[in-house]
Amino acid sequence: MGDGFNPESIAQLGELLSSRRSDVYDIPTHAPGPSGRLPLTPEMLATWASGDLFGLTQNVGMGWDPNKVLGKHMLILSTQGGLRAPDGSPEALGYHTGHYEIGLLVQEAARELRRLGAVPFAAAVSDPCDGRSQGTTAMFDSLPYRNDAALVMRRLIRSLPTRKGVMGIATCDKGLPATMMALASIGRLPGVLVPGGVTLAPVDGEDAGKVQTIGARFAHGEIELEYAAEVACRACASPGGGCQFLGTAATAQVVAEALGMAIVHSALAPSGQPIWAEVAVHSARALLRQAQLGWGMADILTDAAVHNAMVVHAAFGGSTNLLLHLPAIAHSAGLSIPTAADWREVNQAVPRIVSVLPNGPVDYPTVYVFLAGGVPEVMLHLRRAGLLETSLKTASGYSLDDVLEWWKDSERRRRVRDRLLRVTGVDPDDVILSPDAARARGFTSTVTFPTGNLAPDGAVIKSTAIDPSVVDADGVYRHIGPAKVFTSERQAMQAIKNGKIQPGDVLVLIGRGPSGTGMEETYQLTSALKHLSFGKHVALITDARFSGVSTGACIGHVGPEALAGGPIGKLRDGDIIEVVIDRLRLQGSVNLVGVGDVRFDPEEGSNVLAMREPHPDLAPDPELPDDTRLWAALQRVSGGPWRGAVYDIERILKVIEAGIEALAGE
Repeated sequence: MGDGFNPESIAQLGELLSSRRSDVYDIPTHAPGPSGRLPLTPEMLATWASGDLFGLTQNVGMGWDPNKVLGKHMLILSTQGGLRAPDGSPEALGYHTGHYEIGLLVQEAARELRRLGAVPFAAAVSDPCDGRSQGTTAMFDSLPYRNDAALVMRRLIRSLPTRKGVMGIATCDKGLPATMMALASIGRLPGVLVPGGVTLAPVDGEDAGKVQTIGARFAHGEIELEYAAEVACRACASPGGGCQFLGTAATAQVVAEALGMAIVHSALAPSGQPIWAEVAVHSARALLRQAQLGWGMADILTDAAVHNAMVVHAAFGGSTNLLLHLPAIAHSAGLSIPTAADWREVNQAVPRIVSVLPNGPVDYPTVYVFLAGGVPEVMLHLRRAGLLETSLKTASGYSLDDVLEWWKDSERRRRVRDRLLRVTGVDPDDVILSPDAARARGFTSTVTFPTGNLAPDGAVIKSTAIDPSVVDADGVYRHIGPAKVFTSERQAMQAIKNGKIQPGDVLVLIGRGPSGTGMEETYQLTSALKHLSFGKHVALITDARFSGVSTGACIGHVGPEALAGGPIGKLRDGDIIEVVIDRLRLQGSVNLVGVGDVRFDPEEGSNVLAMREPHPDLAPDPELPDDTRLWAALQRVSGGPWRGAVYDIERILKVIEAGIEALAGE
C-alpha cells in the first residue's frame, strides 16, 4: 500500500505502451453490419436449434454472402503452425517445416469447396516437432500429444453441428496420426485426409535425418565445425513438408493413402509445388462426391482397409512407430486392433519393394518415391501378387480397383515417372521395384518382433535396417556383448560422445517407456550410432521407442517396460547379452546369457533376473510432466503400447469404478 512507485519504471512502462499509430483512439461504437437478408423460412425458424440459426448470423458477420450460407458446411481441420507472409517469408516461425505451408492447402481446398457451392470452415490444432524435441524434455510430451490432439479435433468436429463432411490436412509424426484418429471416429460423415507432403533434399548436403548427428560426429572428430555449420543450414532445402526420409511422418502419409483415407497419389508430394497444391483441390471434390453418394468414413475404414495398410507398410519398409499409430486409428474407428502376430504374418508374406531413405539399399529421398509412382505404383505390384483387397471404397468416391485401373494408364503416372528419369537419371523401377527384382537385390522384410528373457512381452526391431555388413551369410544378425546400462538418454549420449561406448557393446537404456518419459523417441542415440564409423558394431536395447528414420541393430518397445517390472530394468553394467535377429524368417531373441566371465543359457538367465532387484537408479524422469503421467496411466489401463497407447474408455471406467469401490471399502 502507499506511494511506493518508481518514477523510472513509470517512464519505461510509458515507452512500452506507446503507440505508433495516429488513429488508435478513433474508436467506433456501432457498425452497419452486413447488407442483405438471411434466407430464412418459417420452417427453419420453427424447427432449427437456436445455435444453428445463430451460426448463420456468425457466418455473415465474418463476411460470407447471405445468399450462400445454406450450402453444405464442410470443416477443414489442419495442423497449421507458424505465420507465413504472402511472399512466403516467416512472420512467425512454426515448430517445423511440416506445418509451415499447410495453410496453402487449406486455402486451395476452401476455394474449391466454395467454387462448388459448399461453405468451408477451417480450424487448426497445431503439432510439435519430434526432431526439435530430440534429447530434450519436450520429447516427454511427444507421444501423449497425439491422444490429446485427436481428442481436441474430435471436440472441434462435434462443435460445428452443421458440418456435412470433414477434411483433415496434416503432415508430421504426431499431428498426422492424431488427425487420422479424429477422422476415423466420424462414422457416417464423409471424410478425407490431405497429406501435407515432403520437403526437398538439398542439391549438395545432408538430409534432415543425418544432419541431426553433427554433434556426435564432431565430438569424435569425424567432421569439422565449418562443414557442420554449412550442411545444417541447408538440410531443409524447401520451407514446407515432412523430412526427406521414410520416417514416421512419411510412413503415416503412405498409410493414410493405403487405408483409403487419402486420394490416389497424394502421399509424399513435394510441399509448395503445384502438384502438391492440387491434391487439396482434388480432395475437396472427393469430399463432396462422398456426400453425394451418402458415404461416410465408416464405409472406407474397415478391417480389410487396415490389413491393406499393413501390407503397404511392409512393402515400403515403413517406420515402426506405425505399430503404435495404426492400432490407434483402428481403435478410433471401432475396428479390430492388429496384434504383433498380425504384423508378423503380414511381414512374412509381403516383400519390401521400395528403395528409400533410411533403409536403402539406395537412399533415395521420398520425393523420388512420389515421382516413381508412390503408393498406387506399389499397390499395382501388390495387387498383381494377390496381397490386397481391392474391392474396398476409397475417399475418392471410387473403389480401390477403379483407382488402380485409372492409375495404370493415367497421364499422371506417365508424366511423373518420366520426370524422375529425365531430371535425375534415376529409373523409377529402381526406386519402386517388382518383387522379383527386389528379391534379386537382397531386399528383406521390414519388422521383426524378438522375445526372450529380457523381453517376455515382446519387442520391435526394423530388421531390414540392420547394416548388411554385420549380418551373417545366412541372413542372421548375431551379437553377444557386455551391457552398458543407462537410465537417461542424456547419460547414454554423453557416453557415446566421450568414447565410453565401444564396438561390441550393448547399449541398454531403461526406464524410458510410457511410465518413465512418456515413451520418448531416442533418435539422437540411433542416429549417432548409424553415422559413427564404429556404430554398426553396437546393439541398442530400450523400453523407449525409435524415430522412423532410425536404423541399425536397435531393439525398442521392450515389454514389460522397466518401471512396470520388466526384466530389462534389472540389468547391470557387465551383464552379457545375446541378440539374434533372423532377417529372413523375421524371428529373434534378446537374452541375458552371462554375468562377467560366467555364461549360462537363457532359461538360467531368467532365473538370475528373477532373483535381482531393479537397477538402483531406475525411476521416472524427475521432469516428467503430470500431464504425461496421466496419459501413461490411462494408456496402461487400456492395454499399453501394444494396443496403440490409446484411451479405451470402457476399460478406464471399469478400473475407476473398481478403484472407487476399493477405496470405499477401506
